[in-house]
Amino acid sequence: MTTKERLVLVTGATGQQGGGAARALLSRGVRVRALVRNPQGEPAAALRRLGAEVVGGDLGDRASLEAAARGADAVFSVQPSEGQPQYGVTSEDEARFGKNVADAARAARVRHLVYTSMAGLEPGTGVGHFESKWQIETYVRSLDVPFTILRPGAFFELLTQPQFYAAPGKFTFFYPPEHRIPFIAAEDIGAIAAAVLAAPDAFAGRTLELGGDVLTGVETAAALGRATGQPLAYARFPAEALRENTLFERIVEAALKLRVDIDVASLRALHPTLKTLATWLEEGGAARIPVTSRSGAQ
Repeated sequence: MTTKERLVLVTGATGQQGGGAARALLSRGVRVRALVRNPQGEPAAALRRLGAEVVGGDLGDRASLEAAARGADAVFSVQPSEGQPQYGVTSEDEARFGKNVADAARAARVRHLVYTSMAGLEPGTGVGHFESKWQIETYVRSLDVPFTILRPGAFFELLTQPQFYAAPGKFTFFYPPEHRIPFIAAEDIGAIAAAVLAAPDAFAGRTLELGGDVLTGVETAAALGRATGQPLAYARFPAEALRENTLFERIVEAALKLRVDIDVASLRALHPTLKTLATWLEEGGAARIPVTSRSGAQ
């Protein structure tokens, strides 16, 4: 089957990961069917301009998913989670959505299902949107469908949140200063997904931990300071501040126990332009970091 004959259904196609996957696939000449909640919106129109076929669908509606998957050769699966409050979904919703997409992929007899989860995932964390991803992973593995599971680390885009820069001259984050954190650009997740989808036989049955950089809080603060021209010291949110938000406290406790082994060199061989934090900052990320002042033109 040639590239132009292949059709990939991409869920979450107007989001960070799904949008990145759709754009990367289209750039490879692969046909993309983009599943969106609002086919009339501008994000959907932008995908059409790039050459995608846009279809409306609901992750909670199995019939719409099966219709969208019909005739597809592969499916890229990503769901909103409880950790993204803007979407208003529960962990139970996320698990149901992920299983629905997997069932639609099975019904369509696709050659490859690529599901994006989270770095270092293990069962028994006690965090709802970690456990929902584990449920989806387990379900995907149980089906008679060739699959690959991608487990991305924290997005570099997370570093643009203003709450991390509330104290002048500091980058304040969740973890102890020497705890190593895997980071990746959202667009790179999509590009790696496209590379995996291009070689289903090579990646079927595999779970890939994804990161472009693995950094301590101190190293992250130093890189942010160099890029913005404002030296930043690393600080951790006080324990009492975490305790005021039970969900954050549980997430941090669980994340500190996860062990992530990322082979950055192998990922870069698969996707040569995989970004480090430094390159992500150089390529526009620095302008999005909301520090209170900058040296130079700002």
